[in-house]
Parts: sequence; C-alpha cells; structure tokens
Amino acid sequence: MGSNFYRRLILVLFTFQCGTITAYLYAQEPEPDGQSTEELEARALEISQEISARQAAIENIQSDLGIFDPSLIEAYGDMARFYTELEDYNNAIRLYTDALQIARINTGLYSHEQIPILDSLIENNGRASEWEEVDNLQELYYLINSRLYELADLEYLQAAEIYGAWKLRVVRENLLGQTGFGLMSTAEELSSFYDRTIARLELLPNVRRENLLNVIYGKSQTDLALARSVAATPYTAFQGSESQYINQIRCRNVRNAAGQTVRQCYSVPVENPRYRLSQREAKQFALQRHTREISRSIARLEGIKNTSTELSAGEKQQIDVQIAELVTESEQLVRSSRGLF
Repeated sequence: MGSNFYRRLILVLFTFQCGTITAYLYAQEPEPDGQSTEELEARALEISQEISARQAAIENIQSDLGIFDPSLIEAYGDMARFYTELEDYNNAIRLYTDALQIARINTGLYSHEQIPILDSLIENNGRASEWEEVDNLQELYYLINSRLYELADLEYLQAAEIYGAWKLRVVRENLLGQTGFGLMSTAEELSSFYDRTIARLELLPNVRRENLLNVIYGKSQTDLALARSVAATPYTAFQGSESQYINQIRCRNVRNAAGQTVRQCYSVPVENPRYRLSQREAKQFALQRHTREISRSIARLEGIKNTSTELSAGEKQQIDVQIAELVTESEQLVRSSRGLF
C-alpha cells in the first residue's frame, strides 16, 4: 500500500507513553484510489487494534519479567517497525531508543546486538531529518564496530566506509548547518581519519588490497571537496606567514618652545605589503597540499588495479573511470590556481 495512504488516512492511533494514552489524529483527504470511507475506517480500526496488542505484549513482559528483560529488545523492535511502516518516525525512534538502552544494559556498552538497532535508529532519524542525532548515532556505530572487530576484518572496513560516507555527506550537503570553516574542519578530520585507517591497513600482511579500494576512493573524494573549498575561498581569508602590520618611521619639522625648528620623528603602524602576498601563498600551499593527497590516492588506486589478479575487467574499468574523474578535476583546480597566483 502506498505511503500516501498513511498520510491521508482518517485515523486515531493510540500510543502509550509513560503510562499515558496519547491520541494522534490524522485528518486528511481520503485516497483517490477508490477506497470507501468504510474501508478506511476498517483499516484505521485494524491499525489501532494492532498497536494496542503490541503494547499489551510489552506491558506483559515488563510485568512478568521486569522492565529490563532482554526479550523486550525484540518486542520494542517489532512495534517500532510497525510505526516505521506507518511513517510515524518519532514513535519508532522512541521505541528503538528503548531497545538500545536495554541491549546496553544486558550485553554491555559494545555488543553485536546493538548494531541492527543502531541501523534502524539511523534510518528513522534520517527520515525525520534529525541530522544532529544521525551524526551522534554514526559516531556511536563506528565506535562500537571498532571495538568489536579487528582492523583487518571486513566488518570493520564496512563500518569505516559507512562512517566516511556519512561525514562526506555532512560536508557536501552541510546537514549540520556549519560555517565554511566548520565544514573545512570536518573535512580535514575526515581526511585524517581516512589517512590513518589506510596507513594502518597497509601495514597488515593479511589484508587484501582490493578491500581498501572504497576507503581510498572515499579519501580522494574528501580531499577533492577540500581542494574545491580552498579554491573557492578568497585568499584574504587565509592566515599569512608575514606580520600584517609593520612600524614605519615618519618625521616632520616642528618648532620647539624656544621657537627653533627641530625635526620630530615617530613610529606608525602600516600594513605590511608582504602580508597580502603571504596570504596568497598560504592559499596556494593549502590547495597544493590537497591536490597532492588526491595524487597519492590516484597512485594507490592504480597500483591495486595494475597488480590485482582478483578484480574483474568491469571492476578495473570502474577504477579507470574514477581515476580519470579525479585527474580531470584536480588538474582543473591546479590550472585555476596558477591563474590566481
């Protein structure tokens, strides 16, 4: 059934929050697909009964086994999935949060049981556009995976890819409402994260180099975003290496108390003509630093493609396309920087 059905359904949903029944009234126009009022009301009653039954099951578990019993994880998750189907993301988030709390109480701060719950929390908060909460959950998701798995495990690599892809999306779409320099700081941290991860993985003899492709490409995209940001930022926003002001001696002839003409000198601060030049050089250095990192990623991708015996022809072709895109854009940035400097 289409998602618009739940938005247009005339329905009273009963949910139990903190022991109090709260009614949600969805009063919209009926679906233009031929459904009668009787059919809509029957569906509304069915949903209401389903929610009541699931809530009663949860209350029975709490009464018989306690409010922190592990079986509540599944019960909360089951009801949360039902709310997700109804596009009631706030209630789904509430229930998944309760499930996560019980999982942490019963299985510890870092456990496999939390991973699927976090996946669902991230999904529902994303649908609700709660980006700050998604960011916090992504941090927790990566932290738990990094404690559960060894660096060489595929599960760790997948978690690193998911974390990196999220942070890159934050930078590209500015989901957290950061300033320009805040976005650059986030991108710098992500580039460093990728750099550390790749360097550590390359030291391990039991890691397939083909498994590093997504992480390397993610780093290249991060450095490309940084290079674009630097290129678009006026040079006056960069901190120059020279002092912004210098003292200059100026003199003039004045008469003293005896009526004699004497020369009087004093020092005044004036803008250092080399400061602007040093700002331009600082911008150029920052751009070159990021394009060098892109070149390093290109070399890594080429090295894996040329030496791998496991990659298919299609996978190697995809790497060639990625490399060509990186080369083209980085060269354009370098050419534009020569025009500026």
